[in-house]
Amino acid sequence: MRSAEVDVILSTMLDSQPGVSDLILSIERPLQVESSGQLVPVTMDPPIAELTPFQTEVVALALLKGSRRLTKDLASSGSADSSYSVPNKARFRVNVFSRRGSYSLVLRKLETTIPSLADLGAPDVFKKVPTELNGVVLVTGSTGSGKSTTLAAMLNEINETRGVHVLTLEDPVEFVHPHKKATMNQRELGGDFDTFATGLRAALRQAPKVILVGEMRDRETVELGLRAAETGHLVMSTLHTVDAGQTINRIIGMFDQEEQGQVRTGLADTVRWIICQRLLPKVGGGRVAVHEIMGTNLRIRESIVNGEADGKTFYEIIEASEPYGWQTFDQSILRAFGEGLITEETALAYASRKGVVGRGLDTLKKTRGEETTGIEGLSLAKKEAVAPIFKRR
Repeated sequence: MRSAEVDVILSTMLDSQPGVSDLILSIERPLQVESSGQLVPVTMDPPIAELTPFQTEVVALALLKGSRRLTKDLASSGSADSSYSVPNKARFRVNVFSRRGSYSLVLRKLETTIPSLADLGAPDVFKKVPTELNGVVLVTGSTGSGKSTTLAAMLNEINETRGVHVLTLEDPVEFVHPHKKATMNQRELGGDFDTFATGLRAALRQAPKVILVGEMRDRETVELGLRAAETGHLVMSTLHTVDAGQTINRIIGMFDQEEQGQVRTGLADTVRWIICQRLLPKVGGGRVAVHEIMGTNLRIRESIVNGEADGKTFYEIIEASEPYGWQTFDQSILRAFGEGLITEETALAYASRKGVVGRGLDTLKKTRGEETTGIEGLSLAKKEAVAPIFKRR
């Protein structure tokens, strides 16, 4: 299949719905796009009711552009990652994966305009992150939660305010940062380096002040990232974890038991911020971001080194540190509900602790003069007369 034909298909899919984030091609299904978190079929001319294995394979090979390395990855590991551009239209992060002898494809649309923190409506505390001189900053969340966009906005802030060398290791390069006050060198997995670990090892000899690692995928990458942070670099990266506590535990769990004490100490010394994101359905359509934000203080460092305990869980420490700009997901969710951005059902569905959010919702509804319970018509039962068992004779 020629590139021009692929471009027509992708353009039609992009234009089929507003706010398209992903294009999905899977056998026995029509062409689909994800819009505001929902999959929607795409109408083509001539119509495609169900994609065949031959059709998905032809498109997959066209998107991989005949690369021997990517074709080898697909054959050996069952998946391959690449990037693809439709001229004057959009750029995509492409994942091709095998499925029972056939191929499916997911294309994530990459934004071409670099957002600012103000554009994202990010909490004010986000502005502290680009001022950090060293340590580790992690942005976590599920796939499609906006991690890369948040990191791009933070890098843009560094680019505009600090005269430093910034080196990024990405898979693929999503936002292309022009040189501003900072010098930006962006490297892409596959073309410029073969693994994040080797790219990060080389980065330590390339005199950066800020290093962005696309993802902390394995133990070696984490180990090198901590070493870079300990030697005075600011290391920014992502993890697929749901909250700050799980992020710390996931990193520690990558190491053997006898190494975990040293890793805990390294994390306690280097972690500066952990920001976790979720995208929730927004009232009126679209999605709204909620965040869990954890900085570092003596109590956090103690919990990292010694583990969580009663009264010293990451959740409880974050919850008590709201005056410093920290917040749990539940606090962020309640704030979004109070601003009318999400419904009560959404708030409860995405809550970390439903009891906490339920009580918070009742409090907010009371201030609005709304009913706090759906149970009506309750009354005390009347006491009926009971015949005495024994009668006085």
